[in-house]
Amino acid sequence: MRTFSQAFQEEFRDLLKWRRDVRRFRTDSVPEDLLAEALDAFRLAPSVGLSEPWRIVRVASPQARAAALANFEAANADALATYDGADADTYASLKLSGMREAPVQLAVFCDETGLKGKGLGRATMPEMLRYSVVSALTLFWLEARAKGLGMGWVSVLDPDKLTRDLDVPADWAFVAYLCVGWPETVDETPELEQLGWEDRSTALEVLER
Repeated sequence: MRTFSQAFQEEFRDLLKWRRDVRRFRTDSVPEDLLAEALDAFRLAPSVGLSEPWRIVRVASPQARAAALANFEAANADALATYDGADADTYASLKLSGMREAPVQLAVFCDETGLKGKGLGRATMPEMLRYSVVSALTLFWLEARAKGLGMGWVSVLDPDKLTRDLDVPADWAFVAYLCVGWPETVDETPELEQLGWEDRSTALEVLER
């Protein structure tokens, strides 16, 4: 079995700490070859039955970006309305999207009717297809961070409207909207923790049965 050096293990642990969800980007462009190398992490990702169900749409046109941004702003306003008091004030101060600045924006979908993989492993758990996409996203996130890029996952969106606006097949399920680019700053402490929204757990509880 392949083993990795202690030095590599420590570097990898640092990579996990510095991964961070980035929402504040510089507008500098990302070299296409560097982006392609980072995206190649999808090809290396695990997937149920080797189905490789991820489908990636690069949101590049002004029209597509404007539709995605309007989607976020409407959903964000709706979300703000569900909070009150101090939570509402804190929520209103959060920057939850880098969609105005990020030079690269990707919408990632799951093809839930694809034949690749021949159905292996998903008859009883069809959600494994989407889990596979999320696994691939995690690898891409780490690969991007290792190259100095930041990534932010925007979840305050109307998935159905975004799917229609981007004109993708109806049997593609929306999974993630990603902002990718050079971060303004880097910090190993999550921004939500810095701003007092929530604290990260200090220990992991594992149950035994």
